[in-house]
Amino acid sequence: MKLRKLKSAEDIIKLTEEIGFLPFFANGIEGFSVEENCPGELWFSGEVDGPWEWKGPIARDGRCVYGKFFAGKAGFVSREWFPVLANYRRSGYDFDARWDDGLASKKDKDVYDLICKNGVIISKEIKRALNYRKNGNTGFETVITRLQMQTYVNTADFVYMRDKNGSAYGWGVAEYTTPEKMFGADLITKEYSRDPVESREIIKKHLEKTLGHPEEKLLLKLIK
Repeated sequence: MKLRKLKSAEDIIKLTEEIGFLPFFANGIEGFSVEENCPGELWFSGEVDGPWEWKGPIARDGRCVYGKFFAGKAGFVSREWFPVLANYRRSGYDFDARWDDGLASKKDKDVYDLICKNGVIISKEIKRALNYRKNGNTGFETVITRLQMQTYVNTADFVYMRDKNGSAYGWGVAEYTTPEKMFGADLITKEYSRDPVESREIIKKHLEKTLGHPEEKLLLKLIK
């Protein structure tokens, strides 16, 4: 498929609202990503902001949800479609119910509980609090990716470290929250009365129509 060129954060928000789902990176479905539709000169130019810098403002805006939602990789889901995705991915379980049924690891619970306790917390603080360091806990990226893929956690913003002059430097540090904290439980759980398999089929049919019927295995890889 061929999407329109994305030249601003607002362009990405509007396209995500229009089609519901927008992966950040190329994924096998031609043209279905921010990466393939932003001009090359906007990537890491050092002079103007581009898609890498827009992620934080888009996440803060509230019209889209940002996180690792597409086969373990990042992307955007519209506020309208996120409850449908959450119902499918959670399979009828709030996180506490998943833990009670033995379907979540202790590491997952520790990270999730810490995020809930703080409301919003950067990854560095999570790692520090839970001893993710040399000779300590391992696998933080696996845990935080799994919680995002299950839609229990999303990225709220990116925080940049600052030098003594107050200038930002380096890569932005992810700041995590829960969709319930960001949007309210009523919105996130409003599809819970629907069978999760039905939610998957609704997403699948919507994207098939929107994307011009891409190869089924590629589409299922993104939404499963």
